[in-house]
Amino acid sequence: MNEEVQLVSEDAVEKMEKALKHLSAELAKLRAGKASPAMLDGILVNYYGVPTPLQQVASINTPDARSFVIQPWEKKVIDAIEKAIFAANIGMTPSNNGEVVRLSVPPLTEERRKALVKQVKTEGENAKISIRNARREAIEEFKKMVKSGLPEDMEKDAEEDMQKMTDKYYKKVDEILAKKETEIMTV
Repeated sequence: MNEEVQLVSEDAVEKMEKALKHLSAELAKLRAGKASPAMLDGILVNYYGVPTPLQQVASINTPDARSFVIQPWEKKVIDAIEKAIFAANIGMTPSNNGEVVRLSVPPLTEERRKALVKQVKTEGENAKISIRNARREAIEEFKKMVKSGLPEDMEKDAEEDMQKMTDKYYKKVDEILAKKETEIMTV
């Protein structure tokens, strides 16, 4: 395979891999009934006037599948952590005993589960769009290379390989989505 074709293919695969990583990160934030520290990603605590990620001002533990215990590094920050959780509107009410903040994960309603599955499918579709875009960009590059001297049969082979790679990543997206849907729908 031509070196330029190889570089374009590797670039496309890298973009497809990023789409998968992004999908996994987005799905980790979705609440599937089990407590997961990733659910608290994105919560910013006002730490001495600076918006700081919750993970940087406290340790987050999940003693069981339905609760969080947030242990701040400094006791003064406990009120700021509570305010940040309220402001994040994640559907959980914090309570503190002066030492730690506790959060209980409420059980999901059937309606909420269906809404989450819909959200999962939307995230999956976004990942597939990113994968398709990576394939399209690579194929456009291959076509430009033909104009600058790449043999057409080599271009066709590269396109076929790109399609196989796209199919492989589509399958990975579908597997991730199926796993997350099962996790959400399991009561």
